[in-house]
Amino acid sequence: MSEDTAASPYALDIGRVMAALPHRYPMLLIDRVEALHLDRSITAIKAVTINEGFFQGHFPGRPIMPGVLIVEAMAQAAGVLAVESLGLAGSGKLVYFMAIDGAKFRKPVEPGVLLTLEVEFVQKRSSVCKFAGRALINGALAAEASFTAMIADPPTA
Repeated sequence: MSEDTAASPYALDIGRVMAALPHRYPMLLIDRVEALHLDRSITAIKAVTINEGFFQGHFPGRPIMPGVLIVEAMAQAAGVLAVESLGLAGSGKLVYFMAIDGAKFRKPVEPGVLLTLEVEFVQKRSSVCKFAGRALINGALAAEASFTAMIADPPTA
């Protein structure tokens, strides 16, 4: 791959997202990747629908996506970024959430929106990576956080 090609963003459909992450319904919170810049950043989309199970209890009459799931969606986008950038697809390695710092929630995330998840590497190593993430609705900041993840083998049975 040439240097120009490596720097160019590319998109991933749901099949490729599922190949990068072990998550499945109802915990898969990434629907597609609009732009992935290897070793730099990712822009992913979560379509937030009223059919999501958590809306039954959070909150009846005023459905709002739980903040922890917004952060989880950012972490999953970071997982795709790490797996693709480090060439780990098909390796069996998992990306484990280790720490969350400075999480701030600015705007409620309600059913019917497309939540844009922007995540970038802050530090990239072979086993531990740091990220900065933002969740946006129509360009308006809904949430932000810094977080750390570890790349490791899955637990043994």
